Parts: sequence; C-alpha cells; structure tokens
Amino acid sequence: MIEKQKKIAIRPLRLDDLEEVMAIEPTAFGQHHWSRHSFVQELNKPEGLYFVACNSDTKQLLGYSGFWIIGQEGHITTLAVHEQYRRKYIGEQLLVNNILAARQCGALWLTLEVRASNEVAQQLYSKYGFKIINVRPHYYQDNLEDALILWSENISTAEFNILLDAKISELAQKEQQLASLSC
Repeated sequence: MIEKQKKIAIRPLRLDDLEEVMAIEPTAFGQHHWSRHSFVQELNKPEGLYFVACNSDTKQLLGYSGFWIIGQEGHITTLAVHEQYRRKYIGEQLLVNNILAARQCGALWLTLEVRASNEVAQQLYSKYGFKIINVRPHYYQDNLEDALILWSENISTAEFNILLDAKISELAQKEQQLASLSC
C-alpha cells in the first residue's frame, strides 16, 4: 500500500517542538547529536533561525532545519527528516525554505558541513548549486569522519534565481505526483 503524500506546512521551530525534534535527532545524526539544551541555546541566539516541517492535518513534526546569519552568509547548522518520512521531498522543502529565509535576511551565500559518506545530502545540496570547497578532516566525533564544506553560488544573482525557480517548480511537480498516489 502506498501512503498518500501529506500536505506539509513549514513554520518556525518552537520550544514545545523539542520533544519531537529530540526523537528524530539521534536517528538522523547518531550518538553525538545535539542535546535539548543545544536546541534551546540555538533558539535563543538572535542570529539563528530554525524551522519545522509538519503534517498540516495532524501537526506531526516530520523534519526540521536551521541556519545562522553571519554577515552576508547563511550557515546551515542542521537539516533532518524523521526516518519514516525520508525520500518524500520534505528535506528539500526545508532546504528551499532555508534559502528563501536566508535571502530575506540579507544572506548572499549559504554554507554547511556534511559527512563525506552522506551522499544523499550531498546530492540534494548539489541540485541547488552547492559545491565542495574544502574538507574538515576528522570533524565528526563519533567516527572521526571528514566533513565536506559546501558553499552555494551567490543566492542573489539572476542565474541562481533561475535555478531556484526551476527547482521549486520541479519540487511542486514531484509533490503533486506523490499526492496522486493511492492504493
């Protein structure tokens, strides 16, 4: 049986979301994930913006993301989707939301670190023009895996906006296709 795609709403992350976030965090990031206290600190930082993707009907939290604004840079600090809802474009919706929100805040570029082994995330970021610019050797504490440092193109240029518009259109079509699937 194929589950019908749920309507997704993206809104700011609130303190009362943290119980659901903490249920996703270890499955997404392993043993050395952020603590509840880390999220509370992040929500209190003026440079931090954090969001959740929720099922519009049930209000279940499906994923979350966030970034810092540092000058003209948006640094994506986290993006995770509940393991039951992966491969349903929720992470991509959160990424698009981050790009649009960072641009609204005056960011010209986006950056992030991603595990060298996380090819799925790398492919997602690559679709939106992120490129590997460097490596942080032994960055992750759990297994000393390298982190790839990714940077976007300038998100204020006409070229980037053409790419973003095309990707948003493709994303809407994919969501429509998923929504039309039923038993």
